[in-house]
Amino acid sequence: MDDLQQLIDKLQRVEALHARTCFEGERNAAANVMEAIRRRIADCERVDAPTPYKFTLADEWSRKLFVALLRRYQIEPYRLYRQRHTTVMARVSERFVDETLWPEFVELSDVLKDYLNDVTDRVIRAAIHGDGSDIETRDEPAAIPHVPK
Repeated sequence: MDDLQQLIDKLQRVEALHARTCFEGERNAAANVMEAIRRRIADCERVDAPTPYKFTLADEWSRKLFVALLRRYQIEPYRLYRQRHTTVMARVSERFVDETLWPEFVELSDVLKDYLNDVTDRVIRAAIHGDGSDIETRDEPAAIPHVPK
């Protein structure tokens, strides 16, 4: 199995975990996972009405993942005029955000970041320079000489 397929399988397992399905067969079927999450959204909305939420994401990769997750759950993402490109608004229940949406996003994001970091390291070592070690940390010198103009 190639790296990309392994990543896709891992992301699907994370989603199945957050659907909180009861049966092994349900954990493996994407349609059942989606239905379980939709039921969770409906359950949360009965207890806690959807309200506008502002999500500030660290980078473009995180924003793309989060928007895709919202759309997958049929939650419409939007941005208000003058908000940064990494800001995403959505009308969701607080309970769904706290119990399902945000924990799932964090876990998916960690998996994706690990994959992207690994790919970046491999490409840099192959195309730029083979030494991928981190930079040295040094003690500060007593004084850095100033050269007059």
